[in-house]
Amino acid sequence: MDVVDLSRFQFASTSIFHFFFVSLTVGLAFLIAVMETIAYRRSDRREVYGKMTNFFGHLFLINFAVGVVTGIVQEFQFGMNWSRFSSFVGNIFGVPLALEVLMAFFLESTFIGLWWFGKDRLRPWMRLGSIWLVAIGTQISAFWIVLANAWMHHPVGYEVVDGQARLTDFTAVVFNYKAWLYFAHVQGSAWVVAGFLVLGVSAYHLLKRQDSDVFSRSLRIGLVFAAIGTVFSIVSGHTAAQVSREDQPMKFAAMEAQWETSDSPAPWSLVAVIDQENRENTFSLEIPYVGSILAYNSLEGRYEGLNPLNEEYQERYGEGDYIPPVAWVYWSFRIMVAIGSLLLATAFLGLFLWWRRKRGLDTTRWYLRALVLFIPLPWIANFTGWIVTEMGRQPFMVYGELTVTEGVSANTAGEVLAGLIGLWAVYLALIGLDVYLLTVTARAGIHRKPEAQLVAAPAPDYEGAGFQGYEKRD
Repeated sequence: MDVVDLSRFQFASTSIFHFFFVSLTVGLAFLIAVMETIAYRRSDRREVYGKMTNFFGHLFLINFAVGVVTGIVQEFQFGMNWSRFSSFVGNIFGVPLALEVLMAFFLESTFIGLWWFGKDRLRPWMRLGSIWLVAIGTQISAFWIVLANAWMHHPVGYEVVDGQARLTDFTAVVFNYKAWLYFAHVQGSAWVVAGFLVLGVSAYHLLKRQDSDVFSRSLRIGLVFAAIGTVFSIVSGHTAAQVSREDQPMKFAAMEAQWETSDSPAPWSLVAVIDQENRENTFSLEIPYVGSILAYNSLEGRYEGLNPLNEEYQERYGEGDYIPPVAWVYWSFRIMVAIGSLLLATAFLGLFLWWRRKRGLDTTRWYLRALVLFIPLPWIANFTGWIVTEMGRQPFMVYGELTVTEGVSANTAGEVLAGLIGLWAVYLALIGLDVYLLTVTARAGIHRKPEAQLVAAPAPDYEGAGFQGYEKRD
């Protein structure tokens, strides 16, 4: 592997490692805020919902604390391996990345401390407001990061001066339609990750018949959250794919392994054996009409193939091979869609069982076992989705402006490899620590042994004398 390949692999692996934490943080913060709201509103069940919020808040705090460390490396990496890319986009990226720190990170870190350590010191409405500010902060943080990423796919509001992209219209960057589509998809995917984590943990304890009064309710909250998240993620993802047919047609063609321009109506490739070297499929099992439905929501319509698009790109951008790694994009897209469909069916099956069986949902053991097994699936769908998004725009880093080869630093392969090995060692250790702490805490349940837990603040005493006094004064 040369410098470019090693640098690409390093950035891809560290991004996936970091996003392992981010998706759970973004989704779980909002879900816990909902739990805290229910605890505040339900005076007859405040103890139960208070225990629930404290338990899942503990999981959230572990993931947040470990995940913050992994994000620091992302910005260092721009200067380490992608200095030419950083020089080109620095004037654009500086604004959203600075706003992410000023508007989001400080907000999250401040109020997560107030919410967690002020359980028995703050008034209930103050604690409720604190966790909602944390949840809002995670959404703001996600938006500014996604905004920077979306600009690489659809650059707007800039001009190139002396080899650098200069910001000319900040409003155009903020309201970039690509950014809002990506943010909607990331948001829905994060809800799916958090929802199925809550579902899996709740199902585990219901199978063990531990704290059923708490986990029965968290199971139902998780079901609603997972159902909304899967629908939101699938709809936004479908819309983003259709938009890519217009502004990134090469990516869309790679998602379908379509080497030549399709007929109308266009079929959809269910399975294909891809020969990238000869630019053809040696085998393809196709379903008629489905391709047009996916591309246009219609029974009519065609889309361009990889080979004619490559000729068009050569005329526009100069000589070169502009076809992305088709097999990676093609199969990652199908894995993502398959898992998303399975999770959608699982969430709505749970809602159906809840409607039909009421309390019997807690004792439907085959369904509860499936929920425990499905905990990793949303992460896999997230990772494969990012592979489609990022590898589908190759060889460009900034679409139409800067290729990967042009953006890499002038390092040697040995230097990049040494950094790659070091980062992998650190990241694997952090992920191992996060998974271990989450697993131990989740399996221990509400009544953890003191020697097996991190130091945690007590559950909020909504009925305590001090809070009663506050409520009377309010």
